[in-house]
Amino acid sequence: MKRPPAVVVHGLSHLKQAIEPGLPVTLLSGAGAATYAGCGWWRALMALGAGENPDILDCGDAPGRAMEALRAGCRLVLLDPAVPAWGLVAARAAAAGARLLADRPPALDLGKPGAQRRLRAWLEGDSTGPVG
Repeated sequence: MKRPPAVVVHGLSHLKQAIEPGLPVTLLSGAGAATYAGCGWWRALMALGAGENPDILDCGDAPGRAMEALRAGCRLVLLDPAVPAWGLVAARAAAAGARLLADRPPALDLGKPGAQRRLRAWLEGDSTGPVG
């Protein structure tokens, strides 16, 4: 299943910016966000306005954080595929009806200068040029 374009959100203001155009979007956490912010923060942020948009929590190289995210109800979890526990986490994800991802999708990072100006074009499919 193809997901909508991904947008990196670092907090509530970015979440609001990402969904404001009313276009389908995949909400993506910052790299390794589960290790410094936690899955509770991510789930709470998504509950504030993600709606039906898919969301991906990046767990970096922390399989324990990925397992925690699955237990908390995250359905798309990103984990470094070099982690020795990858197979175990993938099996748990499948059993939970979730997906474990090995690679970050191309994304527009709303934390980067100028990204907000490019948001609508990015969501409409114009992914030319450097990702913001």
